[in-house]
Amino acid sequence: MEETLEKVEIIKQNSNHLRGTIKEVLESDSDSFEEDDKQLLKFHGLYQQKWRGKELPKEQQGHSFMIRGRIPGGRLTSEQYSVWDALGDKYGGGALRLTTRQSVQLHGLLKGSLKDIMKQLYKISLSSMGACGDVVRNVTQAVNFTGSKEIHKLDEIANLLSDHFKYKSRSYPEIWLDEEKLDIIEEEPIYKDAYLPRKFKIAVTLTGNNSVDIYTNDMGFAATIGKNGEIEGYFVFAGGGLGMTHNKAATFPRKADCLGWIEAKDLIPVAEGIVTAHRDYGDRTNRKHARLKYVLADKGVDWFRAEVEKRANIKFINKELPEWNTPNYLGWHTSTDGTLSLGFHTLAGRIKDTPEKSLKSALKEIISNYKLSVQITADQDLILIGIQPSDKEKILKRLNELHVNPESPSPLFNRALACPALPTCALALTESERFLPDVLKEFKVLLDKYDLMNKAPVIRMTGCPNGCARPYAAEIGLVGQQNGGKYAIYLGGDKEGTKMGSRIADKKTIPEIVTLFDPIFKKWKEEGKEDEYLGDFVERVGVSSFE
Repeated sequence: MEETLEKVEIIKQNSNHLRGTIKEVLESDSDSFEEDDKQLLKFHGLYQQKWRGKELPKEQQGHSFMIRGRIPGGRLTSEQYSVWDALGDKYGGGALRLTTRQSVQLHGLLKGSLKDIMKQLYKISLSSMGACGDVVRNVTQAVNFTGSKEIHKLDEIANLLSDHFKYKSRSYPEIWLDEEKLDIIEEEPIYKDAYLPRKFKIAVTLTGNNSVDIYTNDMGFAATIGKNGEIEGYFVFAGGGLGMTHNKAATFPRKADCLGWIEAKDLIPVAEGIVTAHRDYGDRTNRKHARLKYVLADKGVDWFRAEVEKRANIKFINKELPEWNTPNYLGWHTSTDGTLSLGFHTLAGRIKDTPEKSLKSALKEIISNYKLSVQITADQDLILIGIQPSDKEKILKRLNELHVNPESPSPLFNRALACPALPTCALALTESERFLPDVLKEFKVLLDKYDLMNKAPVIRMTGCPNGCARPYAAEIGLVGQQNGGKYAIYLGGDKEGTKMGSRIADKKTIPEIVTLFDPIFKKWKEEGKEDEYLGDFVERVGVSSFE
């Protein structure tokens, strides 16, 4: 019996290479797109959304859009950041949002603004092409806050992978940039007509530096540096991913496997081998079972390794992976060229001005006035790069005048993440970003009670089980499970993101979560070793002790 393809698969195949009727609807009076075009918009970096909160009357709760940039490695020039900032003012309700994929999102956009945004991004050599959809999305990269020559070599690699896996269809420039439709036969040599079964995420780093959470990616490359200072090869990872569905055992978060080590020259053949294996073996009958992680889980790592070797015509080399020891980029650091960087903490990546502090204005002014480069981090923070030492005090003075503190309130906040969730995300079951500050304050009380703040755990929160804020790889993961602020609780990830946590409780409210963790922290304090973080303690005593 032939299995039935998912509806989205039919939409992609019949889309005329991602065009659909997007161009025609853009020119119409409608404020939104129908279902087929809604799916295709994702390939252009857009999500159509509907306001789900109660703050606005129903007549004002119409359709809006979210746009996400394609920004390899999260690297922006001063000019590029300024353009994003201006677009946020003009179209995004005065706000920007930094993502866990080192990108920028604008929310609350109206249909009539979309083409202008695309054109403004094109002028600064950026786009939103392929930032969403069933293709390779934004390529993340280890942060470089010290001007490391070794990490700088990853810039070229992240750009190479990003460009190599861009779809070839000219739908994007035709629709958004008003470029002429060429009389050519379009082909997608990597993606074919149906593209990938599901989204695909890539991370690039150096061995030892897991600032990209490499185990949560579909594919990852950890570079090794040779005696000549050049990249000699890569440890290759495949099969990570976090999306799941509550009460569906066939769906689950999964840690990526290390397939082995390859020489630098084999990067693209191996990358293509992994991506095309997903294309050919990914499940196109069930989108909840379509990520690459399920191919590895179902067919086995050994089978997958052999399949990639065959496609790339290489053999993976068995080498010992060095330990991870990720540096802290927050605060002030001296670069190799004598300039300074400032790792700027922005909780949940939301950059906007409030009555309490003028965060967006402060960043705009400082980045523009001092011509600073920027790197967005996978933890939704911002690193300001290229600060002259003589300007440090002036910058600090101006930040103080604008009531902006670049430091996080406490170690607990340093690596805490949250997804946007309500009121705009269609998948959200409950709150995340808007609840996170209060949740962290509650946990701070507990940590202070047991004098554990020096070992503050990594806490991440999402409004649904899709895992956009990587909760399953955190030491404590709070995963939206039910309307009204109820969450599933995950415990057992570690600070370096090398393990997946286990679910220890269901449908807990925030007060119930705090009550649940009081005895857990007490046990950790009394039985934990001096330098033992929560994730390591849980692994040692067994997660079943806390269920």
